[in-house]
Amino acid sequence: MSSKGLFGDPENHGEKSGADAPVDRSSPLAERMRPRNLDEFLGQSHLVGSGRILEAALGGDISQSWILWGPPGSGKTTLALLLARASGLRFVPFSAVLSGIKEVREVMTRAREERERSSARTLLFVDEIHRFNTAQQDAFLPFVEKGDILLVGATTENPSFALNSALLSRARVVILQPLDPPTMVELLQTALRDPERGLGGRVQADVETLAAIAHSADGDARRALNTLESAAKLAAGAGTIDAGILAQALQRKVVAHDKSGEAHYDLISALHKSVRNSDENATLYWLARLLFAGEDRRFIARRLIRMAAEDIGLADPFALRVALDAAETFERLGEPEGDLALGLAATYLARARKSNAVYVALGQALADVQRTAAEPVPLHLRNAPTALMKAAGYGAGYRYAHDDPAAAREMVCLPPSLLGRRYFPVKAARDAAERSGPEPAQPS
Repeated sequence: MSSKGLFGDPENHGEKSGADAPVDRSSPLAERMRPRNLDEFLGQSHLVGSGRILEAALGGDISQSWILWGPPGSGKTTLALLLARASGLRFVPFSAVLSGIKEVREVMTRAREERERSSARTLLFVDEIHRFNTAQQDAFLPFVEKGDILLVGATTENPSFALNSALLSRARVVILQPLDPPTMVELLQTALRDPERGLGGRVQADVETLAAIAHSADGDARRALNTLESAAKLAAGAGTIDAGILAQALQRKVVAHDKSGEAHYDLISALHKSVRNSDENATLYWLARLLFAGEDRRFIARRLIRMAAEDIGLADPFALRVALDAAETFERLGEPEGDLALGLAATYLARARKSNAVYVALGQALADVQRTAAEPVPLHLRNAPTALMKAAGYGAGYRYAHDDPAAAREMVCLPPSLLGRRYFPVKAARDAAERSGPEPAQPS
């Protein structure tokens, strides 16, 4: 399949996509309202504008490839289109969802031929570039290296994990942020007013209603505009989008969450660190985010068990039992009743005194095992179940501490090279440290 068959004629793509392009009123509102120039582009002030990283590129001085990394609806595709228009280069859009290695090579070969024929370079925009496997990503490398193409890739996944290092070394990664609510409200107001591409004042909505749409979209401009369009259709007779109509349009807020991606790890990290910091309110909030997003409850339960062992440990050994009981309770009750047990355990862990003494000590012991020779177990600590072993000295000199209290002070249990090694502070200091841990918070 040729690139023309996939995307239309690449040479002509985008020629009528500027301010003079006709508006297809059958297109979704989010597509109709896509910014046509930099003046219409909202958000990402850390990337665009005077003195920002994309200033020169958006002014037409494009000399390197770019990876645009950001959440859905943050403007990645729009920025790619603006970069293409500013550059004047032959623009070819490419979808990693629809294409394979054969199509990649066809587009690359055509880009090389165009450069050899007319010295024209190609700006290749690859949407969802993280969906390409390593072999497909490698196919871009020689063409990027030789300058046949300038690559602009868009991804919602962390490039550190989703893209191979060879491709990353040849491109500049820029990070787009979710649109903040004030920017989203401005965008929605523009869509309400715009007579050509937007709703043209046919319906009204106050700032509070638009703010509610903005907050429900979690920084995703496309989702916000889709919600506004749905609400406008419901309000066609009334002329005003009120709270009742908005509730119908929203139905239920959908939280962006990838159970194997970055959001998954960011949220569980926030939960763990809030527990470690003894912040019970933040703990419940991040737990609620995970629950609402549909995170695997068993994964949450396992992390709570880990928190009890790693961050509370000896300061409150009962915390481990609480976490284990919560996991078992969820197994018996399931959702949603079992979620309460996870909330109970998370709150208990946040309020509990904290000690990472065992976590640190075990790490030090493992490091010693790695860096020192594996010395034989001292004879007096060896088991001697047979007469031959006893005759060889196994168990000789062992002192039973229950009957000989002095053995706890006098009998050596470490191997000779680690004699005197301490993984824990002396008991008095340890007790003082654990006593100084956070007091359990009182309910308000």
